[in-house]
Amino acid sequence: MREFFDSTDRRLTKLLSSDARDSVSQLANKLQLSAPTVRARLRSLIDRNVLKIVGLLNLSERPELIAAVVGINANAQGHLDELMKKITELPFVSSVSIVTGRFDLIVEVLVAGDVQDLYRFTSELLPRVAGPGVVSRSETFVVMKSHNKWGNLSRGCWEIGVSSSAEAPVKPSESMPR
Repeated sequence: MREFFDSTDRRLTKLLSSDARDSVSQLANKLQLSAPTVRARLRSLIDRNVLKIVGLLNLSERPELIAAVVGINANAQGHLDELMKKITELPFVSSVSIVTGRFDLIVEVLVAGDVQDLYRFTSELLPRVAGPGVVSRSETFVVMKSHNKWGNLSRGCWEIGVSSSAEAPVKPSESMPR
C-alpha cells in the first residue's frame, strides 16, 4: 500500500476539489489512467483518511449562516490535544486547530441564523468543556464577508435539538486536569 501522496494522488484530488461529481471513468480519462487504477487510488486515499468526498456549501452565498473564528488561550498543561478533541465534539464547531502565535487553538464555528447560538457557544459551551481556568481567554472574530469560503454544516446547524435549547454533554468528571 502506498504511504505517500504522489503526483497522481495530487492530480486526482485536484480534479475532485474542483468538481467531485465526475465518475471514475471520467476521472480516468482526464488523468489518462485506467478506471480500476483510479478506483484503487480513491479507495486507498479514503481508507487512509487522506481524502473525504463531501458536499460543501458556499458560505458566502448563505446569509442565514454566521461563521466565526474563535481564538483560545488555554492552560491545558500538556493536555492541549485532549482539549482540542473535546472542543471538536461541541455543537457548531467546524474545525479546531492547534496553532502558533498569540492563541493556542483556533476554532471555526458555524451557526444558523441566530447570533444567540454563537453567544451560547462562547459564554456557556466553551467554558464548560474543561475544568475551571483551563480556557483562560477567548476572542471571537465574526466573519463579515468572505470569498470562496466553502464548508459543511456543523452539527449545531443541522441536528434537531442541538441549537439554542440543548445542553453540552460535558460532565464535571470529564473535565481536563488543571
